[in-house]
Amino acid sequence: MQIDKQQIIEFLKNRGDSSKAGQAESDLPDKVDTDKDSGLLEKLGVNPRDLLGKLPGGLGGKLPGGLGG
Repeated sequence: MQIDKQQIIEFLKNRGDSSKAGQAESDLPDKVDTDKDSGLLEKLGVNPRDLLGKLPGGLGGKLPGGLGG
């Protein structure tokens, strides 16, 4: 599964890992593949299963101004 790097950074910040969030900013690609990039995630102390459980179910809350208009 692909996850936006910013979501991983927010996950780390919410967990109180500011230093790892900074490391994620520089080390991770913009789109992180949880299988292909599992080594990078492990290095940051991120379990993809934990991460996937914290992601929102939809994008509505992430889009500025909502959908359409």
